[in-house]
Amino acid sequence: MIIEGYAALFGVPDHMNDVVRAGAFAASIARRVAPLPMLVEHEQRLIAGYWSDVLEDGRGLFVRGEIRDDLAGSARARRNIGRGVDGLSIGFIPIVASGARGRLLEEIELLEVSIVANPMQPRARLTLARELVRAA
Repeated sequence: MIIEGYAALFGVPDHMNDVVRAGAFAASIARRVAPLPMLVEHEQRLIAGYWSDVLEDGRGLFVRGEIRDDLAGSARARRNIGRGVDGLSIGFIPIVASGARGRLLEEIELLEVSIVANPMQPRARLTLARELVRAA
C-alpha cells in the first residue's frame, strides 16, 4: 500500500501551540542516509514501512511511502487506514527552538513519522492511500 500526505504544516500551531518554521527539516533530511521509519502511533515495535520521499514544499513536510507486509506494524496500519485513520505525526528532537509553551521550531531532527488517530497538528493528514497491484 502506498500512502502520502503532510506530516507537518508550516506556520500552523499544533495542539501545544508549537509552530514549525519552513526549512526546519532541511538539515535533517540532508543528513539522512537510512530510510525514515513509518510507525503506528509512535510505537517503536510497530514499524509499518518506510517513507521513500520526505521533502519540504511550500505547505509543509510532505511524505510518501509504502506499507510493507513483512513488517510488524503493517497489518495494524492497514486496519487503521481502512477504518478511516488518516492522521500523521512526527517523532522529532527540537534542535533550535524558541519559547517554552508555544515554541517556534526552527530546526528539527526528524526521527520518524507515524500514522496516528489523533495528530498533534490537526491538519497533518494522509492525502492518498492506494493498494499496489503486483504482477504475479
